[in-house]
Amino acid sequence: MIKQRAVPILAAILSVTFFAELVSAQSSSWDDLIDTGTKYYQQGRFPEAEKLYLEALKKAEQFGNEDRRVAITLSDLAGVYRVQGKYAEAEALLIRALDIDRKTPQPIDPNIAIDLNNLAMLYRSQGKYALAEPLQQQALAIHQKALGPKDRSVAIDANNLAGLYSEMGKYAEAEALYQRGLVILREVLEPDDGEVAAALANLALLYQRQGRYAEAEPLYLRSVAMMEKKCGPEHPNVGTVLSSMAILCQILGRYAEAERLERRALSIYEKALGPEHPDVAGLVSSLAGLYQTQGKYTEAEPLYRRSLEIMTKALGPEHPDVAVSLNNLAILYQRTNRYGEAERLFRQSLSINEKAFGLEHPYIAAALDNLAGLKGASDKHTNVEPLYRRALAIREKMLGPEHPEVAITLNNLAVVYQTEGKQAEAEKLFRRSLAILQKALGPDHPDVAASLHNLATVCAGQGKHREAATLEEQAVAIRAKVTPVSLTKRD
Repeated sequence: MIKQRAVPILAAILSVTFFAELVSAQSSSWDDLIDTGTKYYQQGRFPEAEKLYLEALKKAEQFGNEDRRVAITLSDLAGVYRVQGKYAEAEALLIRALDIDRKTPQPIDPNIAIDLNNLAMLYRSQGKYALAEPLQQQALAIHQKALGPKDRSVAIDANNLAGLYSEMGKYAEAEALYQRGLVILREVLEPDDGEVAAALANLALLYQRQGRYAEAEPLYLRSVAMMEKKCGPEHPNVGTVLSSMAILCQILGRYAEAERLERRALSIYEKALGPEHPDVAGLVSSLAGLYQTQGKYTEAEPLYRRSLEIMTKALGPEHPDVAVSLNNLAILYQRTNRYGEAERLFRQSLSINEKAFGLEHPYIAAALDNLAGLKGASDKHTNVEPLYRRALAIREKMLGPEHPEVAITLNNLAVVYQTEGKQAEAEKLFRRSLAILQKALGPDHPDVAASLHNLATVCAGQGKHREAATLEEQAVAIRAKVTPVSLTKRD
């Protein structure tokens, strides 16, 4: 079951829509509109930013419809539309900006790479990975030719492509690109630069997703120390790293430490961005998830409600991030046996995502998985197989047949078969799920241990006791390797 969406790390540094450098030449009014619009964007005041960018677009078009200022404004306005969930409007603007820049007389124009990256980021946010990947590859190739292989922009492109591969479950490719970007940044920037710290944190997050916790810890520690030195202890980027460290502590069962880190991160965000910013809502939800993991449902519920209220107010009731908040609250209701309320929220979340993304998106699959889990828990006689089958079809199509999220649905469907006494069918799906997880995450990931245990139970149910015992021993051995680590600074 999908619990919550983790806060994406350092999206504000290395994976944002690029705001291209402003041009001057008798355009101070346009400059002022762009500058103020960008400030509003960063503050989460999206309707106000949109209004200013629209005014800036009118000013820019006075210089000609193919002026560079028009392309810049289109990209900035598209960035606002993207965070508001207005994907079709954002796509049209980014394509128009790309068309303008492609008419440049320069044979290799870095601005085209920026446009391609922006469009790729839009597709990535929609789960359209097949469309995003070639665009980000093109952006990387253009910057390499135009600026050389050691330029900062090449490092940023490598980071963005790595982030895409991480979401696609291509962890080896992601790691190679993160490492490449880190090497470049260390060569062209100061050793303690904030972007070097961001690259370390991104690599740490990748290791965390792979269950490589001992490797993730020192990277997080170095990243936050560098961030604090370069940006100050109250900078939002420090808060982002702290929140990711908190999630690692939560995974390792170090709940007191996780709470301390998450609360500090939340305090930083509230001071820097204000209590009603969507990013604050994300951290509030993360803190609620920590309490929920510990069974502290009374503490978790008001936080989930606060997160939902902030998201709805800032982004509107039909935004995909509102759907995430609804999903999280629904899981809490399910765990407290409030099945009717949980189903209502799950269906509301599913409806929002279907309107935003269509019928075939990874978020749709996650919602179907959760709805099926709820229906199965609340009514043992309900046939949830069609829901799981639909989720499986979406994930296989959108993510590929060997993505870890495919393994999740296979596991859930296998549990249904096992409950129905269809042991052979269950065993087949458990084995496929295990093979995917071992290949994607490595043999020592905690999810592999859980998968081994599930396969052991179905083997035991069929009288295969020797194999079941071997599988269970392997699961126990993996769990023993996941030794809790402290994320406290060491001298």
